[in-house]
Amino acid sequence: MSSYDWANCTRTLLSDLLVEALVVLPVGATEQHGPHLPTGTDALIVGAIAGEAVRRAGESSPRPLVLTPALPFGASDHHFPFGGTLSLQNETVTSVLLDLLRSVHEAGGSRVLIVNGHGGNRGPCHSAAHAASTRFGMHVGYLDYWSLLADDPEAARIPGHAGAFETAMVAHLRPAGVGPVPPPAQRPHRPGADGVVLHSEALWRAIDGYSDQPADARAEDGARWFESCAQALASRITELAGSL
Repeated sequence: MSSYDWANCTRTLLSDLLVEALVVLPVGATEQHGPHLPTGTDALIVGAIAGEAVRRAGESSPRPLVLTPALPFGASDHHFPFGGTLSLQNETVTSVLLDLLRSVHEAGGSRVLIVNGHGGNRGPCHSAAHAASTRFGMHVGYLDYWSLLADDPEAARIPGHAGAFETAMVAHLRPAGVGPVPPPAQRPHRPGADGVVLHSEALWRAIDGYSDQPADARAEDGARWFESCAQALASRITELAGSL
């Protein structure tokens, strides 16, 4: 089979494709990424990974693959204190995603994979996928792209936020987008407990809006991580397309 960009297709072509196609929907965010990375970092990374994965998977997928434009906005209210953030409320992200899934359904599609690129979107992605499956009878898969690196030796700090991982990824994808990085410094203690996901505005303020040491980032690591993510996602897409 082959792969297609939704935005470059005519309505006639999409009508023909969507009956059998798997649609891949990347979801990002536009939010502060420390003093050194562009606010569009999440959308840049997830869009690039999804695009490369769809291209690769299209060579062997048992059904057509259609890539939508990356959604550039997500649930990012927790970044408001730092400025530079365009955010939707959690409920709004869920509604937007559900509307997009409804749109795919109305256009004739029934198979979608949401590829998420922002931690704040996890709850809304799950909610929208579940709602679309029950309301429209669709098959909707969901994954966070960084989960594809769970076996990496540095998985404990992947993806972080504007730290070594994301800085390395941007250095690989768009080198001019990386500004002067903060020098290595002692990071504040992160409170919490095993198995507990802690949400804390005070913590974000204490760490100045980035999670670890961006000064440790290397473009060659970004290239390696990008390759691993793209190849793993391509395999997941091919497997999912063959099972639906």
